[in-house]
Amino acid sequence: MDNGLTRAEAAEVPAHLGFYAGWPRAMSAVPVLQKVFAAREEKAAEPPAAELQIVRADPNGGDAGPEAYFSGQVRVATRYQGNAPARISGATVSFAAGARTAWHTHPLGQTLYIVSGKGWVQKEGGPIEEVLPGDVVWIPPQLRHWHGASATEPMVHFAMAEAQDGNVVTWLEKVTEAEYRAGPVAAR
Repeated sequence: MDNGLTRAEAAEVPAHLGFYAGWPRAMSAVPVLQKVFAAREEKAAEPPAAELQIVRADPNGGDAGPEAYFSGQVRVATRYQGNAPARISGATVSFAAGARTAWHTHPLGQTLYIVSGKGWVQKEGGPIEEVLPGDVVWIPPQLRHWHGASATEPMVHFAMAEAQDGNVVTWLEKVTEAEYRAGPVAAR
């Protein structure tokens, strides 16, 4: 069957073998054929293998970060969304100097990988922390936080988060200018 025989043609094989190998031997092939047919039906019922997905980078692409959720000039590009049962999604986010997110939380947390520039990240009640290229930031579930570029340099990060009940982020109020201008406690 892997070489082109149909199911009907394969079923005829024991009848033809009976004349050459004898009927008892030919009929002993019937249970084997039944197992082969059942396995092929089971395999046909499986969903097709997932396809590799590539989201190509577009240096001039992306969308402006929505004003309701970002302060300053922000571009969101190379968005991706995993297929069920995966819950992961992400994007590359570029912040101009002084640009940042609003306060927000993630139901299952968020991971940021700093690609370039100098950024700042802060959890509620904590100091503003400086992040540099190659740094990875893990933000636990439901932790109120914000992140963005430093006041003097742009920053690009790749952000990843998982959805819970279809929700990836809960946006809150914007970071005030006074909160942002407090800057990191101590630069590296």
